[in-house]
Amino acid sequence: MSKRDSVLAVLGAADAQAYVPAAFFLHFDPACHFGHAAIDRHLEYFRATGMDFVKIQYERRFPPVPSIRRARDWRAMPVYGEEFFAPQLEVVEGIVKEVGREAVVVVTLYSPFMCAGHAVGEEIVLEHLRDDPEPVKAGMQAVAESLLTFVKACIRRGVDGFYHSTQGGESDRLADRTLFDEIVRPYDLALMNEADRSCSFNILHVCDYLGEYDDLTRFQEYPGHVVSCPLAVAGHPLPPADASRFFGRPVMGGLDRLGIITTGSEAEIRAATEAVLRQAPERFILGADCTVPADTPWRNLRVAIDTAHAWRRG
Repeated sequence: MSKRDSVLAVLGAADAQAYVPAAFFLHFDPACHFGHAAIDRHLEYFRATGMDFVKIQYERRFPPVPSIRRARDWRAMPVYGEEFFAPQLEVVEGIVKEVGREAVVVVTLYSPFMCAGHAVGEEIVLEHLRDDPEPVKAGMQAVAESLLTFVKACIRRGVDGFYHSTQGGESDRLADRTLFDEIVRPYDLALMNEADRSCSFNILHVCDYLGEYDDLTRFQEYPGHVVSCPLAVAGHPLPPADASRFFGRPVMGGLDRLGIITTGSEAEIRAATEAVLRQAPERFILGADCTVPADTPWRNLRVAIDTAHAWRRG
């Protein structure tokens, strides 16, 4: 069974899986963010680790918009066309061509809420939402329009799907459900529904990089063929099997991005991986809860991936 088939089998019957697929993600050195260097580095990492699909890192951050100083200024948020995303799209196109039918290719997609934070600053976004959320919606719409252009361009270039990373529902950010439903959800869904209509393998990633969650129900109906989510919610562990039942879909994860996978010995990594696999749901992809540190030894990741590939349920 090819890597591509092994990943897509996760979406079907569990007994169609020849082995447990696995993948881990990290950011590369800035010198490898764009151009042929980025294409080569992604492929080198994919083959060195033995992972089962390629995730293209997104590095085209929205530029600062210093003119947005008050909530009413959000109506001036620019909309970017395809030319703005050209450096990132060059990487997408090159990797899709190189990988061909060997493996699934997904593209990292940050949510409009996250990209608005890049443009204005996270604290300013939250301050303006508290002051006057109505004009902020116009700016969020502009960001979503820009990202929708990127999504459609990636689809035309033949990607299999997106790894859509969403934030905003953390316990210390937009705990106000109404604000989340008005400012985050509609713009997330504008992108995710487009991906869902056009792609066969999308991953919903509920990102806890900036904070913890007390509740994941607001994401329960988000699209995504596979879910990647935190390992704990409201201070209690959320094992992959429980996450799979909660979302009603296959899940990806199991290992702490800052735990054994980063600094452990081969024996420790193998033992930790096997502990996850023993409790994993039938339709499962081994991974971490988020991007692992950039200095994580690739060999560590290879050990975990090889352990997943060799695993057979008793």
